[in-house]
Order: sequence, then C-alpha cells, then structure tokens
Amino acid sequence: MDSAVVMSVMQEAMRIILKMSLPLLSVSMIVGLVIAIFQAATQIHEQTLTFVPKLLAVGLLLLLLGGHIIATIRDFVIYLFDLMIKIT
Repeated sequence: MDSAVVMSVMQEAMRIILKMSLPLLSVSMIVGLVIAIFQAATQIHEQTLTFVPKLLAVGLLLLLLGGHIIATIRDFVIYLFDLMIKIT
C-alpha cells in the first residue's frame, strides 16, 4: 500500500468526520449561546436550563439527519472494503 493511498483515505475519513459532526456541534453551540443570553438577561442560573434544550435540539437533529449520517458512513466503509480487496 502506497503512502499516498493511506493519506487519501485518512483525508477522506477526516472530511467525513467533520461533515457528520459539524451540524450537531453547531446546533448545540447555538442553542447554548441563546440559553446563556437568556440566563444572563433573567439572572436564572440553572444547569438543567442549558442541558435539556441542547439535548432536545441534538436529538431532533439526529432524528432528521440520522439516515444521511448512516448512509455516508456505510458508503465510506464499502469504499474501504473495496480498497482492501484491490490491495490483496
């Protein structure tokens, strides 16, 4: 196996990781920021006030994007298996 092939596989894996995690992380960060502004404005400092909306937002996003995430990971695994077959 050539080092260029290994590097291309690693680059593709990192690209897929970023593509799959960026929507979840950004939604969690935006919801956290909105809740933090609300807490600062109302002087309410309750831990569950930040945790529950983030959990609900990320859970809803996983319900919406779960099929796409699984399909993308499945396609990458099939690509890896095809690559392993070509090597041997």
